[in-house]
Amino acid sequence: MNKLDEIDFSILGYLQENGKRSYTEIAKLLSVSEGTVRTRINRMLKDGVFEFIIHMDPNKIGLNVQVIIGISTKLGLQEQIARTLNQFQEVRFVGAFSGRHDLILQAYFKNNDDLVHFVNKELANMDGVISVDVSIELKQYKDSFSYIVK
Repeated sequence: MNKLDEIDFSILGYLQENGKRSYTEIAKLLSVSEGTVRTRINRMLKDGVFEFIIHMDPNKIGLNVQVIIGISTKLGLQEQIARTLNQFQEVRFVGAFSGRHDLILQAYFKNNDDLVHFVNKELANMDGVISVDVSIELKQYKDSFSYIVK
């Protein structure tokens, strides 16, 4: 992977502000050619620096219950459990952490009944899960995928 320079970070910043911004507009803002912007974006996409995604508001598509679940696992089974969790459509994020929980996941559900089913049927029947700690989001103050600080 190539090292990112100031122009790359500027391109990322402009795309982060508005992912529909044209290459021509970005080129004008940076005083470079459209070809330069196109080449750099294609390189960064190829290198996996970023990807174009659609970020939806879960509440507006019927996913009204957002949770963070901490999971304690039996030694040696953390990765197996993480791979299993990855297969659930409701699960948006799974990560291994230091601290009280071995795995932490973020998931979205249509309602509390779906959450209860997930915990009591799916997680409870997963070999190696010792305990779970469910935290339901009450109010959201920030939801961002922005990593570039201007």
